[in-house]
Amino acid sequence: MASAASIFPFASEQENRLVGIARLASLGESIEEGHNVEYFTLPTKSLLNKCTAPRMPFTWTINPYRGCEFACKYCYARYTHEFMEMRDGVDFERKIYAKQQSAWLLRRDLKKVKPGQDIAIGTATDPYQPAERRYEITRAIMEELAMHRGLAIGVVTKSQLVLRDIDVLQRISEHNQLTIHLTVTTTNAELARKLEPRAPRPDLRLEAVRRLNESGVNAAVICAPVLPGITDNPADLELLVKAAAEANAEYVYANPLFLKSCAAKMFLPFVEEHFPELLASYQTRYKHNAYVSPTYRKRIAELMNKFARKYGLPDGEEQLRRREANRQQSQPSGEQLKLF
Repeated sequence: MASAASIFPFASEQENRLVGIARLASLGESIEEGHNVEYFTLPTKSLLNKCTAPRMPFTWTINPYRGCEFACKYCYARYTHEFMEMRDGVDFERKIYAKQQSAWLLRRDLKKVKPGQDIAIGTATDPYQPAERRYEITRAIMEELAMHRGLAIGVVTKSQLVLRDIDVLQRISEHNQLTIHLTVTTTNAELARKLEPRAPRPDLRLEAVRRLNESGVNAAVICAPVLPGITDNPADLELLVKAAAEANAEYVYANPLFLKSCAAKMFLPFVEEHFPELLASYQTRYKHNAYVSPTYRKRIAELMNKFARKYGLPDGEEQLRRREANRQQSQPSGEQLKLF
C-alpha cells in the first residue's frame, strides 16, 4: 500500500504519524476562512452512530459537522476535536469539518434502526450553525429522513435557520415522531451573548419555536445547561418557562451543567473573568465529578415542574407519557422501518 507521503507528497512527518479520524482531518481540504473560522471537508464511513454514553434517552446520533462556530463557553463537545489530535479548546469553534457523502450513507445505515430506538441530531455540534447556510448537509439529511417512516427523531439547535427547512420537516412529521428542540440557556440577551458569543439571540430561538409549532412541526425548549449561580435563580428560570409557554412550546425541560475537563479549560477562565466570586464554588463542585449532585439536579427539576404546571406546560412525568404515546402512534403496525 502506498504511504501517506507518496500519496500526499507535501504531508508533514507529524501528519504521517496520525491514524484514523485524526489523519483524515489533517488531510481535509480547506473550504473557506473568515471570522477566524476555517472550514474543512471530512470523509466519513458512517453518519449514524450508536450512542454508548450512559443516561442518554436515545440510541443513535447524527452530527453533520465536527466542531461548532457558536463558541458556547460551557460546551462539553470540545472533546470530539481531541480525537483528531486538536487539544486547544478554541480549535472546536474555529476549525469546522463538514462531513461528506452524508445522505446516501444515512440511507444505508438507517437499516440498523429498530422500532422504538430514538435518533438524536446535534448532540456534539449544532446542525444549523453558520456552515449549514452554504453546505446544506443537514438539509440533505432531512430530505433523506423524509423518505422513511416510523422513526423517532429529535433535533437540537440554537439557530432559527431551522425555519428554512419547515417544508421538509413537515414531510418528516407526517410519518415519523419528530421534535425540534431549541436550546435557550437564558432569556437575558446580554448574558447569552457572553455565554454563547456567536449563537442567535434567545428571542430569535423562541420565535422559531412559535413558528415551527404553527406550521405543524413539534418544537420544544431545552434550558441547558443550567449554570449554578449564573442562570439557576428561580426568578430567571420562571421567566424562561413563561417565555417558552408564550412561544407555544410543546414542553420545556432543563439539564444542569455537565462540565467535562475539556470544557472546564474554557469555562472556568470565563467564570473567573465574568463571575470571579463563583470560581471557588465551581472548582469545588466539579472537582471530582463532571455532574452536579443529585440534590442539585432534584431541586432544578422540581422548580421546572412547578413553573411548567403554572404556565400550562407538561411537567416531567407528563412529558414521558406523551413521548411514549407519540412513539407508539408513529410506528407503522406490522412493518419494519423502510423507504416508501
